[in-house]
This record gives sequence, structure tokens and C-alpha cells, in this order.
Amino acid sequence: MELIKPDRLWLKDHPELDEKWVQDRIAEDTSILGLGELDLRDKERGQPRAGRLDLLLEDPDSYRRYEVELQLGATDESHLVRTIEYWDMEKKRYPQYDHCAVIVAEDITARFLNVISLFNGHIPLIAIQMSALQWDGKVALVFTKVLDELRRGLVDEDEEAYEPADRPYWEKKASRDALGIADELLKTVKAIDPKFDLNYTKSYIGLAKEGRANNFVTFRPKKSYLVFSPHLDESEEVSKLAADAGLDVTYNRHSGRYRIRVDEESVKKQSAPLAELIRRAYDTTS
Repeated sequence: MELIKPDRLWLKDHPELDEKWVQDRIAEDTSILGLGELDLRDKERGQPRAGRLDLLLEDPDSYRRYEVELQLGATDESHLVRTIEYWDMEKKRYPQYDHCAVIVAEDITARFLNVISLFNGHIPLIAIQMSALQWDGKVALVFTKVLDELRRGLVDEDEEAYEPADRPYWEKKASRDALGIADELLKTVKAIDPKFDLNYTKSYIGLAKEGRANNFVTFRPKKSYLVFSPHLDESEEVSKLAADAGLDVTYNRHSGRYRIRVDEESVKKQSAPLAELIRRAYDTTS
């Protein structure tokens, strides 16, 4: 098989392929950024006394919005400030959404990456390096995520902040039937490691091994069902596994967990795929 060696194009110096051309290509297919199947909400979105936001994208499942700024050539301080400024303005204008700033540039140097990293943890920020490759008269855009946002744990998963509870508390808040579902799923956990037990808090039921919390899966009992949440990166394989089993599944990118609604019947009928999801989540912690 012949190896193709495309030429690298620097769009900053290209006479025809400018920033608007890149903007239009992303607008046509937002998935090329590598952030998922996002909806285009706006292009060149005006900001009060602060110019225009290149692209506003939205996740239709989680309603998370991405404020995307493009720059041909290398990143610079003014571009970073503008990216954060637009993110902050949109966040204040539409606080009902979760927001994330995205900076896209042809060259993100190691030094500048270190500067961007200082903001990560305080501001949800993603840095993506863009490469334009030319071969046989055609141009391809390749986007590589070089800095991901720091995943933030939810308050009710902060082991120092949660309030402990007990089984009677959940029997009143949810139901004994729903707790029975948690017991059944715990059997699957114990088949992997018999030292695990349920760990009750007022926000959720987690797991503990010899008194030490390890929440690779969590449970939130309701009156007639339970929300089962394995901690896994989102993937087509895992999503297909759950969907093919007929499970009611969504993914929360903020917490990094699948959310699966199960009842007594689904736990019995879909024991194998549920066990596989538990095993996969356990393997990520071992």
C-alpha cells in the first residue's frame, strides 16, 4: 500500500483559504472538531462592546454550549483573552446553560499551552490545534485536542462534602423496592470484588471497599426505579451496548457518567449487559 505524504498548509499565509473558510467548514460539519455531534447556534455572534464570537455550538442532549474562537497562525494573548471574555459574556447572558470556552489555532506552542493550563480548573477551557493538509489538489482539516477541560466532580460526589445517611433514610425518600434494585446490582459488584458494600449519602448511594469510598458506579433510587450511573468515558461501543439491550440511557459529559434508568424487570432481563457496564467501570479504577 502506497504511503501518502500530504503537504502542510499554513492558512494564515494562504491567499484564498481564510478564517471564514474554516468557519464555514466547521459550520457544515461540527463533528470535525472532535467534540461530538453539536448543533450550530450562531456564527459571528455579536457581543456587547466586544466584537463577534466566531461560533456558538450546542450539545442537543446536555444543552451544553461551546464558545469557539478561531485563529489562523499561532495563538497569542489577545486571542486567549477574547476567548475567555466571550465565554464569560455568554455564560452571564444564558446562565441556564453549561458553557465551555474553546480556542482553535494552527499553532499552540508549549509555552502558550502552559499559560492556558493555568486557567484550566477555574474556567472550562479546551484548546484544539488545527492542521490543514493538502494532497492531489484537495485540502483536509485535522483538529487535535491538545488540552481538555479539567473534569469537575459534582458536589454530591465530593467525598469530603457529602452528608452521610443510612438505609432507613432512603427507604423513606425512595422505596424499599428501589433499594432492592440497588441490592441486585450490588451482587454483580460483589462478584467482581466481595469486599464492596453500599455507601449511603443523602444525595446518592455509592460504593465503599473496607470503609473507603470508590464510586465507579453510583445509584439514585426513586419510588419505582433507580438511576444507575457507571463512571465511563463516552464511546460508541458502550452506548451501543446499552442501547441494544433496550436500556434507557443518556450520558452526562459534566460528570463523566452514563445515566441508566432501571427497574426490577430490566435488572432481571438485562443482567448481562448491566454486569458488563459495571465491569468496565470497575476496570477504569483498577
